[in-house]
Amino acid sequence: MIARRALLATGAAFALLPRATADVGRQDADPRISLRGSREQGGLLIGKVAPNVAVEIDGQPVHVTSQGLFVLGLAWDAEKPIRVHAAFPDAPDYEETVQPVKRQYDIQSITGLPQEYVEPPPEILERMKRERETIWSVRQADTEGAGFFEPLEWPCAGRLSGVYGSQRILNGKPMAPHLAVDVAAPEGTPIHAAADGVVMIADDYYLEGGFTLIDHGHGVNTCYLHQSARFVKAGDAVQQGDVIGHIGETGRATGPHCHWGLCWFQMKLDPSRATKTPMPPSV
Repeated sequence: MIARRALLATGAAFALLPRATADVGRQDADPRISLRGSREQGGLLIGKVAPNVAVEIDGQPVHVTSQGLFVLGLAWDAEKPIRVHAAFPDAPDYEETVQPVKRQYDIQSITGLPQEYVEPPPEILERMKRERETIWSVRQADTEGAGFFEPLEWPCAGRLSGVYGSQRILNGKPMAPHLAVDVAAPEGTPIHAAADGVVMIADDYYLEGGFTLIDHGHGVNTCYLHQSARFVKAGDAVQQGDVIGHIGETGRATGPHCHWGLCWFQMKLDPSRATKTPMPPSV
Protein backbone atom coordinates (compact mmCIF):
# COMPACT_ATOMS: atom_id res chain seq x y z
CA MET A 1 0.00 0.00 0.00
CA ILE A 2 2.83 2.41 0.83
CA ALA A 3 4.49 1.76 -2.52
CA ARG A 4 1.21 2.26 -4.34
CA ARG A 5 0.59 5.60 -2.68
CA ALA A 6 4.12 6.69 -3.50
CA LEU A 7 3.22 6.41 -7.17
CA LEU A 8 0.18 8.72 -6.95
CA ALA A 9 0.18 11.74 -9.21
CA THR A 10 2.28 14.07 -7.12
CA GLY A 11 0.64 17.23 -8.33
CA ALA A 12 -2.80 16.21 -7.07
CA ALA A 13 -1.52 14.82 -3.80
CA PHE A 14 0.69 17.85 -3.15
CA ALA A 15 -2.30 20.15 -3.39
CA LEU A 16 -3.92 18.34 -0.45
CA LEU A 17 -1.26 19.24 2.08
CA PRO A 18 -2.75 21.24 4.98
CA ARG A 19 -2.36 24.94 5.65
CA ALA A 20 0.06 25.30 2.75
CA THR A 21 1.48 28.67 3.75
CA ALA A 22 4.85 28.40 2.05
CA ASP A 23 4.42 29.44 -1.57
CA VAL A 24 0.82 30.66 -1.64
CA GLY A 25 0.68 34.20 -2.96
CA ARG A 26 4.41 34.52 -3.49
CA GLN A 27 5.11 36.31 -6.73
CA ASP A 28 8.78 35.31 -6.71
CA ALA A 29 8.22 31.56 -6.18
CA ASP A 30 10.61 29.48 -8.27
CA PRO A 31 8.62 26.91 -10.29
CA ARG A 32 11.49 24.41 -9.96
CA ILE A 33 10.90 23.91 -6.25
CA SER A 34 8.03 24.18 -3.78
CA LEU A 35 7.62 23.94 -0.02
CA ARG A 36 4.27 23.06 1.48
CA GLY A 37 3.25 23.12 5.13
CA SER A 38 3.40 25.38 8.15
CA ARG A 39 6.39 27.69 8.59
CA GLU A 40 5.50 28.22 12.22
CA GLN A 41 7.76 26.90 14.97
CA GLY A 42 7.01 23.17 15.18
CA GLY A 43 5.96 23.00 11.53
CA LEU A 44 6.64 20.21 9.06
CA LEU A 45 7.49 21.29 5.50
CA ILE A 46 7.36 18.93 2.51
CA GLY A 47 9.54 20.00 -0.40
CA LYS A 48 9.34 18.99 -4.05
CA VAL A 49 11.98 19.35 -6.74
CA ALA A 50 12.71 17.54 -9.97
CA PRO A 51 14.07 13.99 -9.57
CA ASN A 52 17.83 13.64 -9.13
CA VAL A 53 18.28 17.12 -7.67
CA ALA A 54 20.54 17.32 -4.61
CA VAL A 55 19.09 19.31 -1.68
CA GLU A 56 20.88 20.67 1.37
CA ILE A 57 19.39 22.22 4.49
CA ASP A 58 21.80 24.51 6.32
CA GLY A 59 24.62 22.85 4.41
CA GLN A 60 23.60 19.27 5.27
CA PRO A 61 22.35 16.93 2.51
CA VAL A 62 18.83 15.56 2.94
CA HIS A 63 17.22 12.43 1.54
CA VAL A 64 15.25 13.14 -1.67
CA THR A 65 12.83 10.52 -3.05
CA SER A 66 12.80 9.35 -6.65
CA GLN A 67 9.78 11.65 -7.09
CA GLY A 68 11.81 14.64 -5.81
CA LEU A 69 10.23 14.89 -2.32
CA PHE A 70 12.09 15.88 0.83
CA VAL A 71 11.32 16.94 4.40
CA LEU A 72 12.21 19.92 6.58
CA GLY A 73 11.23 20.36 10.22
CA LEU A 74 11.16 23.60 12.23
CA ALA A 75 12.01 23.15 15.91
CA TRP A 76 9.61 24.41 18.58
CA ASP A 77 12.01 27.22 19.48
CA ALA A 78 13.55 27.85 16.01
CA GLU A 79 14.29 31.53 15.39
CA LYS A 80 17.20 31.65 12.94
CA PRO A 81 16.51 31.48 9.17
CA ILE A 82 17.03 28.00 7.67
CA ARG A 83 18.84 27.80 4.33
CA VAL A 84 17.44 25.48 1.65
CA HIS A 85 19.80 24.88 -1.30
CA ALA A 86 19.01 22.81 -4.41
CA ALA A 87 21.68 21.99 -7.00
CA PHE A 88 20.18 21.59 -10.48
CA PRO A 89 22.38 19.76 -13.00
CA ASP A 90 21.36 21.91 -15.99
CA ALA A 91 20.28 25.21 -14.40
CA PRO A 92 21.46 27.69 -11.79
CA ASP A 93 21.24 26.53 -8.19
CA TYR A 94 18.25 27.53 -6.09
CA GLU A 95 18.53 28.92 -2.58
CA GLU A 96 15.92 30.17 -0.15
CA THR A 97 15.89 31.03 3.53
CA VAL A 98 12.93 29.80 5.56
CA GLN A 99 12.18 32.15 8.44
CA PRO A 100 10.36 30.33 11.27
CA VAL A 101 7.22 32.13 12.43
CA LYS A 102 7.35 32.68 16.19
CA ARG A 103 4.50 31.29 18.30
CA GLN A 104 3.12 32.12 21.72
CA TYR A 105 2.95 29.04 23.92
CA ASP A 106 0.74 28.34 26.92
CA ILE A 107 1.60 27.30 30.46
CA GLN A 108 -0.33 24.24 31.61
CA SER A 109 -0.50 23.06 35.21
CA ILE A 110 -1.35 19.42 35.95
CA THR A 111 -1.90 18.07 39.45
CA GLY A 112 -2.85 14.69 40.84
CA LEU A 113 -0.01 12.73 39.26
CA PRO A 114 1.57 10.03 41.44
CA GLN A 115 4.77 11.66 42.68
CA GLU A 116 6.91 8.73 41.47
CA TYR A 117 6.06 9.77 37.89
CA VAL A 118 7.18 13.35 38.50
CA GLU A 119 10.37 12.40 40.38
CA PRO A 120 11.04 8.73 39.59
CA PRO A 121 12.91 6.72 42.23
CA PRO A 122 16.52 5.71 41.49
CA GLU A 123 15.62 2.13 40.62
CA ILE A 124 13.35 3.39 37.82
CA LEU A 125 15.83 5.85 36.32
CA GLU A 126 17.91 3.10 34.68
CA ARG A 127 14.81 1.69 32.98
CA MET A 128 13.86 5.16 31.74
CA LYS A 129 17.37 5.64 30.38
CA ARG A 130 17.18 2.37 28.40
CA GLU A 131 13.78 3.28 27.01
CA ARG A 132 14.94 6.76 25.97
CA GLU A 133 17.97 5.26 24.24
CA THR A 134 15.75 2.83 22.31
CA ILE A 135 13.48 5.63 21.14
CA TRP A 136 16.46 7.80 20.19
CA SER A 137 18.00 4.97 18.15
CA VAL A 138 14.76 4.21 16.29
CA ARG A 139 14.29 7.87 15.40
CA GLN A 140 17.62 7.86 13.59
CA ALA A 141 16.08 5.82 10.75
CA ASP A 142 16.04 7.46 7.30
CA THR A 143 13.94 4.99 5.31
CA GLU A 144 12.35 5.03 1.85
CA GLY A 145 8.79 5.10 3.22
CA ALA A 146 6.41 7.58 1.58
CA GLY A 147 3.72 7.85 4.26
CA PHE A 148 5.08 11.26 5.32
CA PHE A 149 3.90 12.80 2.05
CA GLU A 150 0.14 12.88 2.57
CA PRO A 151 -1.52 15.01 5.29
CA LEU A 152 -1.82 13.30 8.66
CA GLU A 153 -5.15 12.11 10.03
CA TRP A 154 -6.00 12.69 13.69
CA PRO A 155 -5.40 9.34 15.41
CA CYS A 156 -8.54 9.44 17.53
CA ALA A 157 -11.70 11.35 18.26
CA GLY A 158 -11.97 13.40 21.43
CA ARG A 159 -11.24 16.68 23.17
CA LEU A 160 -7.93 18.48 22.62
CA SER A 161 -6.69 18.52 26.22
CA GLY A 162 -3.02 19.34 25.73
CA VAL A 163 -1.38 21.53 23.11
CA TYR A 164 2.09 21.60 21.60
CA GLY A 165 4.72 23.85 23.13
CA SER A 166 2.99 24.50 26.44
CA GLN A 167 5.26 24.42 29.47
CA ARG A 168 4.11 21.68 31.82
CA ILE A 169 4.00 22.24 35.57
CA LEU A 170 3.47 18.81 37.13
CA ASN A 171 2.41 18.75 40.78
CA GLY A 172 3.91 22.23 41.07
CA LYS A 173 7.27 21.33 39.48
CA PRO A 174 8.21 23.10 36.18
CA MET A 175 9.04 20.59 33.45
CA ALA A 176 10.19 20.66 29.84
CA PRO A 177 7.74 21.90 27.16
CA HIS A 178 5.01 19.49 26.09
CA LEU A 179 6.06 18.83 22.49
CA ALA A 180 3.01 16.85 21.36
CA VAL A 181 -0.78 17.11 21.54
CA ASP A 182 -3.16 15.28 23.88
CA VAL A 183 -6.60 14.03 22.85
CA ALA A 184 -8.83 13.04 25.78
CA ALA A 185 -11.55 10.42 25.28
CA PRO A 186 -13.04 7.47 27.15
CA GLU A 187 -10.83 4.46 27.73
CA GLY A 188 -11.18 2.01 24.85
CA THR A 189 -11.64 4.70 22.17
CA PRO A 190 -9.85 3.44 19.01
CA ILE A 191 -6.48 4.92 18.06
CA HIS A 192 -5.69 4.96 14.33
CA ALA A 193 -2.41 5.21 12.44
CA ALA A 194 -2.01 8.83 11.34
CA ALA A 195 -0.30 7.84 8.08
CA ASP A 196 1.05 4.81 6.22
CA GLY A 197 4.17 3.41 7.82
CA VAL A 198 5.99 0.61 9.61
CA VAL A 199 5.72 -0.01 13.35
CA MET A 200 9.13 0.38 14.98
CA ILE A 201 8.15 0.11 18.66
CA ALA A 202 5.09 -1.43 20.32
CA ASP A 203 5.72 -1.95 24.02
CA ASP A 204 4.96 -0.86 27.59
CA TYR A 205 7.28 1.92 28.80
CA TYR A 206 7.44 3.56 32.20
CA LEU A 207 6.42 7.14 31.39
CA GLU A 208 4.75 6.44 28.04
CA GLY A 209 2.67 3.48 29.17
CA GLY A 210 1.31 1.51 26.22
CA PHE A 211 3.54 2.95 23.51
CA THR A 212 3.62 2.67 19.71
CA LEU A 213 6.03 4.42 17.33
CA ILE A 214 5.49 4.34 13.55
CA ASP A 215 8.06 5.28 10.90
CA HIS A 216 6.62 7.12 7.87
CA GLY A 217 9.85 7.53 5.91
CA HIS A 218 12.61 10.13 5.56
CA GLY A 219 12.92 10.62 9.31
CA VAL A 220 9.22 11.34 9.90
CA ASN A 221 7.66 9.30 12.71
CA THR A 222 4.62 9.48 14.97
CA CYS A 223 4.08 8.07 18.45
CA TYR A 224 1.00 7.19 20.49
CA LEU A 225 1.23 7.01 24.29
CA HIS A 226 -0.78 5.78 27.30
CA GLN A 227 -2.66 3.05 25.38
CA SER A 228 -4.75 0.53 27.30
CA ALA A 229 -4.34 -1.99 24.47
CA ARG A 230 -2.07 -2.35 21.44
CA PHE A 231 -2.96 -4.29 18.30
CA VAL A 232 0.30 -4.05 16.33
CA LYS A 233 3.85 -5.23 16.83
CA ALA A 234 7.26 -4.06 15.67
CA GLY A 235 7.73 -4.74 11.96
CA ASP A 236 4.03 -4.50 11.03
CA ALA A 237 3.14 -2.37 8.01
CA VAL A 238 0.13 -0.17 8.67
CA GLN A 239 -2.05 2.02 6.51
CA GLN A 240 -3.48 5.39 7.42
CA GLY A 241 -6.61 4.80 9.48
CA ASP A 242 -5.74 1.30 10.72
CA VAL A 243 -6.68 0.75 14.37
CA ILE A 244 -3.42 0.27 16.26
CA GLY A 245 -4.66 0.45 19.86
CA HIS A 246 -7.10 1.88 22.39
CA ILE A 247 -6.97 5.02 24.51
CA GLY A 248 -5.96 4.43 28.11
CA GLU A 249 -4.25 6.13 31.06
CA THR A 250 -1.15 3.99 31.44
CA GLY A 251 2.24 5.49 32.31
CA ARG A 252 2.37 9.13 33.40
CA ALA A 253 -1.25 10.13 32.85
CA THR A 254 -4.03 11.55 35.01
CA GLY A 255 -6.88 10.38 32.79
CA PRO A 256 -7.58 8.48 29.59
CA HIS A 257 -6.07 10.22 26.58
CA CYS A 258 -3.73 9.74 23.63
CA HIS A 259 -0.51 11.71 23.74
CA TRP A 260 0.26 12.04 20.03
CA GLY A 261 3.69 13.12 18.87
CA LEU A 262 5.28 13.89 15.50
CA CYS A 263 9.04 13.93 14.93
CA TRP A 264 11.49 14.58 12.13
CA PHE A 265 14.32 12.38 13.37
CA GLN A 266 14.83 13.67 16.96
CA MET A 267 13.09 17.01 16.34
CA LYS A 268 9.68 17.09 18.00
CA LEU A 269 7.11 18.85 15.80
CA ASP A 270 3.46 19.86 16.18
CA PRO A 271 1.25 17.17 14.61
CA SER A 272 -1.77 19.50 14.68
CA ARG A 273 0.01 21.67 12.08
CA ALA A 274 0.30 18.72 9.66
CA THR A 275 -3.30 17.46 9.70
CA LYS A 276 -6.18 17.99 7.28
CA THR A 277 -8.24 19.64 10.04
CA PRO A 278 -7.00 21.80 12.94
CA MET A 279 -8.98 19.89 15.60
CA PRO A 280 -9.68 16.20 16.19
CA PRO A 281 -13.16 14.85 15.45
CA SER A 282 -15.47 14.73 18.46
CA VAL A 283 -16.31 11.43 20.14
